[in-house]
Amino acid sequence: MSEFDAGDIIDGRYRVLHRLGAGGMADVYLARDQQLDRDIALKLLHRRFAEDPGFVERFRREAQAAASLQHPNVVSVFDRGSFEGTYYIAMEYLPGRTLKRLIREEAPLEVDRAIDIAIQMLKAARFAHRRGVIHRDLKPHNVIIDDNDHVKVTDFGIARAGASDMTETGSIMGTAQYLSPEQAQGHSVSAPSDLYSIGIVLYEMLTGRVPFDGESPVSIALKHVSETPVPPSQINPEVPAALEQVVMWALNKDAGDRPTDADQFIMALEQVRDSLATPAIERTASMPAVSALPVPAGPVSGYPHTSVIPAPASAGAYGAPVGGRDGERPDRYDQERRDERHRAPRWPWLLALLVILLLAGGGAAAYVLTRPQKALIPNVVGLRQASAEATLGNAGFKWTVVGVTSNRSAGEVISQSPHGSVRARAATTVILNVSSGPGQATVPDVATFSEQAAKQQLKQAGLKVSEVKPEVSPTVPQGEAVGTQPPSGASLTKGDSVVLYMSSGLAMPNVVGDNLGEAQSALAQFSNKQSTVPQTTTTVAPGTVIAQSPTAGQPLTSSQTITLTVAKAPDTVRVPRVVGDTPSQALQTLNADNLNVKEVPKTTHNLNAIGLVIKQFPTSTSVVKKGAVVTVSIGQAPASSTTTQTGTNTAPTTTT
Repeated sequence: MSEFDAGDIIDGRYRVLHRLGAGGMADVYLARDQQLDRDIALKLLHRRFAEDPGFVERFRREAQAAASLQHPNVVSVFDRGSFEGTYYIAMEYLPGRTLKRLIREEAPLEVDRAIDIAIQMLKAARFAHRRGVIHRDLKPHNVIIDDNDHVKVTDFGIARAGASDMTETGSIMGTAQYLSPEQAQGHSVSAPSDLYSIGIVLYEMLTGRVPFDGESPVSIALKHVSETPVPPSQINPEVPAALEQVVMWALNKDAGDRPTDADQFIMALEQVRDSLATPAIERTASMPAVSALPVPAGPVSGYPHTSVIPAPASAGAYGAPVGGRDGERPDRYDQERRDERHRAPRWPWLLALLVILLLAGGGAAAYVLTRPQKALIPNVVGLRQASAEATLGNAGFKWTVVGVTSNRSAGEVISQSPHGSVRARAATTVILNVSSGPGQATVPDVATFSEQAAKQQLKQAGLKVSEVKPEVSPTVPQGEAVGTQPPSGASLTKGDSVVLYMSSGLAMPNVVGDNLGEAQSALAQFSNKQSTVPQTTTTVAPGTVIAQSPTAGQPLTSSQTITLTVAKAPDTVRVPRVVGDTPSQALQTLNADNLNVKEVPKTTHNLNAIGLVIKQFPTSTSVVKKGAVVTVSIGQAPASSTTTQTGTNTAPTTTT
């Protein structure tokens, strides 16, 4: 548990005032933002969830998504962060009460009030769904309502991070009474899952109780999957039949049988609300019963269409007590009175009976002649709207049109209520559900999502994935989505296809031809593991990268070793020319090129070459290994055959 006391400072900024409430995943505190000097609601995760890296990552992403949901019916998220081993979200503080408390104190709510609250919840859900965010935990506990019945929905971020675990682990998290059947079975969720939960909340506002309850979350979940809820009107007779059908429509087990999106749900509720605002016509004994307003969209599986049930025959003469007044037996008549009755004439009775029979026959004939005529309703499903209206009008029926988002072409009738080939009174109004086309879809931002999650987001937006392509990215880890084509935010027609790009990780840059130092510096941001392999060459300057592994463009992980092949000067050297140099000059020149020197004397008759290098081997055009010996011949005068001493200062004379 995340326990903090009044006065504690969270993350150096938020001073705790007191705890507002506690839940299964987090505690909520009223805190003061000391930087902006305002009250905020601070939600801190329980530490057992903060220790799960996967949960924390989903929490981070969803908190970021929730912060982008700026809508009048969505609680604003200001900040998120970590503190003392757990994580928090700073949200807008609303001093109102929760919808759950309102239901406990005032339910069942008035019909128009319940509709208005539900529509505000649907507007919040619609705004989130269009941005790829599914709440997953819509319930009256997560709805704040002020004294003017203005609604704000909270927990968009943490609801997804927590409730989505149910589909991954098979366990049930959150409040089971509001889970959709697909959530209860651990299947993936979508926008209709949130609409089911709002249908549960609307049911509860109208009746004061949830449709399914039980001793354990598992038993409740099983009821969501297998049981049909009791119609609201059986609990609260004030619920109109039309509204009841909308509620039951939203509570279908199959997500495909519910409203396709929040817009369709809102449209149905607004039509019911408008019908309630129309003044009712006082019925007389001669007026036929009027059927309830039909559902504004498709049929409700598991729940019959509303029909008129005739009232039982009222107790008349056949239900009167037998005998005299108060049901007592008649007094005994004396003989005189019996005799007097027998003597009375019978023709008045016969005349009265004849009159009664004539009146009854006339009434029956009048009913036969004046009763409302019925006719077959034409089947107009599949026709264009104009043709369907003309067909119904020619058959004597009225119609009303409801636009429905559909994959069918715009203007095509996709369903009708009552169905075709059903007999109905003339002038009966037929509801035509006419396709308004697939509608527009905004490409959601799926960056950093897994491939499966990215595909799910695109599917929920009404788009298809035509192809998944790998893309090298230096910033997005391998296995996460880089983006789409068209990009996020683009407006497409529902049913259109997009290309999904998944990161193949880092890509090896091309450093061949670079100096070794420059190449190593450029590769440091990709990997800190590098090795070099020298390669002798005479065609490339030493220190130049002549090969790399991995090659340019190949995927690269941060832990992978990069190997660079670097040009190395050869181990051979071209012998320099030292002929004509003195022995010391030759030694210095040859040693500079890592060559050794061997001096040998050699007789020369060229007096100018005496004492100089007159020959070398190998010659200056030769290439030898470093350290090789170069033999240099030093010129010496030839030995003379006779030497003559003419004086002490006289130089030796050599004769040949």
